[in-house]
Amino acid sequence: MMRRMLTVAAVLFAGLFSGVCLTACNTVEGVGEDVGAVGQGMSDAARETGDAISGKNND
Repeated sequence: MMRRMLTVAAVLFAGLFSGVCLTACNTVEGVGEDVGAVGQGMSDAARETGDAISGKNND
């Protein structure tokens, strides 16, 4: 009986641990996408500023 309870507890713990790990991966992936979007925005702004300084017109 005690062995069965320990097995059930171990399986539940493994399931919870897996869920936490998967959630963390999704969170890290989301942060990576956000950082990439910020970097793209900065690149676009820098390009537009450089074009404005040099007199180029993208319109």
